[in-house]
Amino acid sequence: MTHLRSRRRLGLAASLALSLTASLGFLPTAASAAPPAEPGVRAADAAGAPTLAYVVNTRTDRRTIESVKKAIAATGGTVVIAYEEIGVIVVHSANPDFARAMRAVHGVRSAGATRTAPLSAAGATDEGPVQLLTERQATKTARASVDAGAGEPLEADQWNLRAIGADRAADIEPGSPRVTVAVIDNGVDDTHPDLAPNFSAAQSANCAGGKADTSPGAWRPYTTADAHGTHVAGEIAAPRNGIGIAGVAPGVKVSAIKVSDPVNGLYYPESVVCAFVFAADHGVEITNNSYYVDPWLYNCLDDPDQRAIVEAVDRAQRYARNQGTLNLASAGNSNHDLASDAIVDASSPDDSTPVSRTVDPHRCFDVPTQLPGVVTVAATGVQNLKSYYSTYGYGVIDIAAPGGDRRYQIPDTPSKNGRILSTLPDGQYGFLQGTSMASPHAAGVAALLKSRYPKATPAQLQGLLKAQADNPGCPESYDQDGDGKQDAVCEGGELFNGFYGFGIVDALEAVE
Repeated sequence: MTHLRSRRRLGLAASLALSLTASLGFLPTAASAAPPAEPGVRAADAAGAPTLAYVVNTRTDRRTIESVKKAIAATGGTVVIAYEEIGVIVVHSANPDFARAMRAVHGVRSAGATRTAPLSAAGATDEGPVQLLTERQATKTARASVDAGAGEPLEADQWNLRAIGADRAADIEPGSPRVTVAVIDNGVDDTHPDLAPNFSAAQSANCAGGKADTSPGAWRPYTTADAHGTHVAGEIAAPRNGIGIAGVAPGVKVSAIKVSDPVNGLYYPESVVCAFVFAADHGVEITNNSYYVDPWLYNCLDDPDQRAIVEAVDRAQRYARNQGTLNLASAGNSNHDLASDAIVDASSPDDSTPVSRTVDPHRCFDVPTQLPGVVTVAATGVQNLKSYYSTYGYGVIDIAAPGGDRRYQIPDTPSKNGRILSTLPDGQYGFLQGTSMASPHAAGVAALLKSRYPKATPAQLQGLLKAQADNPGCPESYDQDGDGKQDAVCEGGELFNGFYGFGIVDALEAVE
């Protein structure tokens, strides 16, 4: 969301790359100039029409960009921001014909709406509501932590750290403060005592709407209910400071790039484009992306709006990668096989009225997790078995990491909770599960590897992540509910398969 690449893995990656190149990189430009202005028609069309957000993807030379900006204005659009380095322009327009008209402009590769509902009217990949750690549970866990000799008061409940050797790895390499993992999410409460020591405000921003706001605190959650990003941040880099929990890489820095919409909490494409560019331009080494880009769970290349979304986000994440940033993403919680021929998507678009459709995951992509170069992470439980909800797929999943499993994999911990314990806003702690929780574990291991090998490129870090992973192989049976039917089918062998990719991350092996 990659290793000794199998032939099929190479085939899928090549197929995806060719699809993106053929469909996005060389789109025909039908007109040689901007369409003539028709103020009367635009005024009539726009009367009472909703204002939508768009991405317009162009060539990156200044002359083309300036020409396209003029065409945007002539077609009833207002430029929010132009990311000239990647040729992506974020636009607002009430002209219902805006995207179609812009696709005919010379130099425009693709253009499309990034939402189906007007601007003035929850795409994260956690599974189920947050479960607060009660005072009674905390007291019990703290006693157990002391008895076990754990360093942090709540560490006895952190089965996930022990599952990947992160508790022992911290004694060897806790991570360098010169390495930053940016949490692209719905904000991080940097005032939390278990996050404040490792938080990097200089590398944080609010990108909601597509333009970075770096004013103090802009990166924090809108409300305390927006706990997702704060939970993710703690999993990565909560310090070993005698307070609460510990992260996988307790010595590295963590930053927050908020991308959630203030009205509906969704993660729109223009916000994510802003986040990748901001991370790259501010020296972030690793980004964690525990979400999918709304409003489409899968963006299909045969739809011009969705194709423009794929291209815009892909340009941004490739820019970040070329600047030295490794991007990791969660695989999703639908228990979908991303290597299959067809998937039913009944949730899109999630900002208006969903319509059930059958999509081909080789032509319709979960963004950003299926983009080339992004590390796709599946979720496991305490038994090192794929979590019941985790999406999978041979040749798609790169690695796996603890994401929790409250149904079938219950740990022998004080709270007996199969989810992941981490930080929450207002100094609280709680449990969540999902591939949202798996990706930050992998990001933490990547941060440890970057600390040990500071000159490693994103491609080299990917190779190191794959090399240190431990693969349990496909299970003999995956009938989790005991009804006699397989709940998912694992393809592949002990070196590489559809459940775990190259394996489950191993923090201890990463630092030894």
